[in-house]
Amino acid sequence: MTAADFRRLALSLPGAVESSHMNHPDFRVEKRIFATLGVPDQNHGMVKLTPAQQRAWMRKAPRVFHPASGAWGLGGATSVLLPAATQRVLRPALKVAWQNAGTKTKKPAQR
Repeated sequence: MTAADFRRLALSLPGAVESSHMNHPDFRVEKRIFATLGVPDQNHGMVKLTPAQQRAWMRKAPRVFHPASGAWGLGGATSVLLPAATQRVLRPALKVAWQNAGTKTKKPAQR
């Protein structure tokens, strides 16, 4: 998986737009960030999950997913190691993050 692949998958979700936050690309739905690229380096992306979802994805693909650093990671921000990721693994994680961000009134998406 490359950064271009990650970008293409993120932008394929309905209503997703690319923006920028702290000098790196982010992906939003309804003005809320659900994914980013380039943190901590160009080999990583991030999907914004709940802590429970983060644990589930880390069990499913431990080489791909790990908590982002600090409080963000404790809150569910999940780093994606792009060279280890595949479309089959990443697409559903992006969709969950997109669903989580896309509504303020619905419960978080389940895996």
